[in-house]
Amino acid sequence: MFRVFAAFAALVILSTAATAQERRPSHCIAIADAAPGISYVHKASWQAPLPDYTVRIRYIQHAAFLIRTAGGLNAVTDFTGFIGTTRMIPDVVTMNHAHSSHFTHAPDPAIPHALRGWGEPFGAGIEHYLDLGEMVVRNVSTDIRSGAAGIEPKGNSIFVFEVEGLCIGHLGHLHHEPDDRQYAALGRLDVVMAPVDGGMTVDLGTMIRILKRLKSSIVIPMHWFSDYGVEYFASGMADDFEILRPGTSEIEVSLATLPSRPTVVILRPAWLRDDE
Repeated sequence: MFRVFAAFAALVILSTAATAQERRPSHCIAIADAAPGISYVHKASWQAPLPDYTVRIRYIQHAAFLIRTAGGLNAVTDFTGFIGTTRMIPDVVTMNHAHSSHFTHAPDPAIPHALRGWGEPFGAGIEHYLDLGEMVVRNVSTDIRSGAAGIEPKGNSIFVFEVEGLCIGHLGHLHHEPDDRQYAALGRLDVVMAPVDGGMTVDLGTMIRILKRLKSSIVIPMHWFSDYGVEYFASGMADDFEILRPGTSEIEVSLATLPSRPTVVILRPAWLRDDE
């Protein structure tokens, strides 16, 4: 009986080890040197081909971004079901659990991967690790405020997109500063999309503290409701970050073109259109 149990235990251990080995090691839990320079897109279509090792980030609206790879892989954050007048079907969409402006109950079934940032039952949370070859999508759960229970544990996710050596983080509908364990799970974020409304998510003082601790090369403000609001956020970041206003809705970025000084890039949201 003991031999049977020992054999079973060994099989479980080997199976677990094999499963763990199937995951590519995260390159975001590391330190990388950044070279100066950043490229802005002015007239190029969001559908235009990308140089090798480059990612295009398009601000669509509110908290929704398109992350497009050189190989043509498309990921959309905080997907609500509508991204513009386009026939493009994203390869993966992420959603966060706070308001209808961050998720949809009925994502298009043609989307291969629709990742919810919360779990069921209430407070259970969820864990994602999706390897698409050219991109890995994973999440770190955080709590959100809930009218019914005060706090919904693990009701929000910070999604991290590992692509072309870059670590791109979307903070979602963040309601509190990550704890040390969550910061460690995030690792390095070269680019971060940060909610800066100052009330519906974390207050601006807390958000600025979070971003200064993350030390991301590029911060893209999102979840703002007026130019005054986003400029107020920018003024609070200006001592440690360069502030750029390219007047466009998208940037192209690679490891080789990350700015040498941490930079806030204020993009203008724009729906996707196939006739661009």
